[in-house]
Amino acid sequence: MSVPLTYLTVEEYLKAEESSEIRHEYLGGQIFAMSGGSKEHNIITLNIASRLRSHLRGGSCSVFMSDMKVRIELANQNKSIFYYPDVMVTCDSQDQDRFFLNYPCLIVEVLSPSTEVTDRREKLVNYRNLDSLQEYVLVFQDEIKVEVYRKENQEKWSMQTLGKSDNLELNSVGLTLKMPDIYEDVLTV
Repeated sequence: MSVPLTYLTVEEYLKAEESSEIRHEYLGGQIFAMSGGSKEHNIITLNIASRLRSHLRGGSCSVFMSDMKVRIELANQNKSIFYYPDVMVTCDSQDQDRFFLNYPCLIVEVLSPSTEVTDRREKLVNYRNLDSLQEYVLVFQDEIKVEVYRKENQEKWSMQTLGKSDNLELNSVGLTLKMPDIYEDVLTV
């Protein structure tokens, strides 16, 4: 037996999300419910977001956590996508929407077993369509390991894998995070 798929417009999705008790990501008309994260996932997310917030306080950049969406327009496919990244930073004064960002310069995802494939493939490909995005960071929660994707120019991205003895250089916001900062209260570095 097949179940018909329901497609929502962007406006229908955004309206429904305002009153929904669970968050949904939106891919070209289809919505997908999001699962909750582990304690470790939440602590790592908070560690990163709080250090970013402290560093950027009083400036023109803003830090958001997992309840703020990012909007991606795939013009070549005439499709809109909305994701809920774990941590996002925007420094663009055009980002005035109340419920989503259009111009993030930094996106961080903390990997979970249920989302790792999506974060490493689908989101990586789609996030790279954001002209404003300078860095996409993937943080492992079960080992001290971070992957950083950096925009070198409009068409070329580089990837760097970091371990225990490395520092995470966030060039997009001028902040260096040490592994003990990221993994505080989760893993011993």
